Amino acid sequence: MAVAKLDWPTKRLSTLAEFRNGVNYNKSSFGEGVKVVGVSDFQDYSKPRYAELDQINPDGIVSERNILRDGDIVFVRSNGNRELIGRSLFIELPPEEVTHSAFTIRLRFTSPEVCPKFYAYCFRTPLIRQALTAQGGGTNINNLNQDILNALEVPLPPLPVQQRIASILSAYDELIENSQRRIKILEAMARGLYSEWFVHFRFPGHDQPAATVGTAEGCPEGVSVRQDANQNHPPVASALGEIPQGWDVKKLGDLIEFKKGKKPTAVFESAESGLKRHLLINALRGGSSKEFVAPEKLISTTCDDTIMVMDGSGSSDVFVGYEGVIGSTLGRYRVLDNSDVGPYWLFLFLDIHVQEIKSKNIGSAIPHANKDFINGMCVAVAPKGVLSKFEKSVMPMFGLIRSLRSKTNALRLTRDLLLPRLLSGQINVEAP
Repeated sequence: MAVAKLDWPTKRLSTLAEFRNGVNYNKSSFGEGVKVVGVSDFQDYSKPRYAELDQINPDGIVSERNILRDGDIVFVRSNGNRELIGRSLFIELPPEEVTHSAFTIRLRFTSPEVCPKFYAYCFRTPLIRQALTAQGGGTNINNLNQDILNALEVPLPPLPVQQRIASILSAYDELIENSQRRIKILEAMARGLYSEWFVHFRFPGHDQPAATVGTAEGCPEGVSVRQDANQNHPPVASALGEIPQGWDVKKLGDLIEFKKGKKPTAVFESAESGLKRHLLINALRGGSSKEFVAPEKLISTTCDDTIMVMDGSGSSDVFVGYEGVIGSTLGRYRVLDNSDVGPYWLFLFLDIHVQEIKSKNIGSAIPHANKDFINGMCVAVAPKGVLSKFEKSVMPMFGLIRSLRSKTNALRLTRDLLLPRLLSGQINVEAP
């Protein structure tokens, strides 16, 4: 099964590598032990995000032959979403022991003729995807098995050419990863500032006396806050415990509005006039958004809106800084015009309390974010001047985050345009 007509010779993958299915486990296996790559960890990533992987107890489940090594490639083997079948992750210098689930297949090269990273890029091209689809007998394949992979014919350029192509493409990935690391640092800085001001109550002027005393009516179960306000800014009793003098307690639902995303009737592959980017979960998690939709009758977002995952395993996760039209599994939270709180205060409040919000998700088979619980959460609202200063303090951080995301998307687009040209030999990288 050839992937396409190339200038390089091709070989069956079975002559270059060996395969092994992943390990079987169930919910009772989760716990401290070995990290595991599951189908939900693929998304649009090129490598696993090791810090986010689940762990399982390896006793009786994982042996040495199930541990992933540097240079391995892991494929999605089986999943209810056929679009995920055949997606791959490259294992490069794993920081700790990692295995993979039974819904995946591990490829390990046995031939000295190959550079594993070159093939990690190769498996992400439409050339390979089309070959897998053809072997599956339709527009999508239901399951990827070892027989299909064994029969796959892949290009085999000279090893130095493989290494040069991998080096060119990995340079883009390194720039992308560097930007993503900077984004995480900036997000952590913003969270830290929020905690300092609105959890520990060490805000500018906290050591100065306030003119008014905050009051609060009874609230349902809500947010716990630490009672360590500076004694020079006297704490007063509230439904949340003690808060600084001059602050108030309100229900979050009185400060914000919510809109659930909708499914568009049509999607387009290019940004034609009047169309907006269609935002789905993968794009919010660092992937690319390649769909565009007409915004009429749909829910649009600005960069200041907080987007929440409303349905599925990621329910209650929140994101900010994305302009477009949200899909049906997402929701938009927006600060009301007459509210003193700002958009970044809202995002950081929801982000910092995400585990509490997740604990109130509803639905047995498929989790759903609990809008009623979120609207009923009690929040300590600072005076307008404090809230305004906070927004001005974090705004440059989120502006830089958006700039880094834009840079990352441009790098990713350039890399993805180069990828098929390099792998097909259209761009010559052979030494003169």
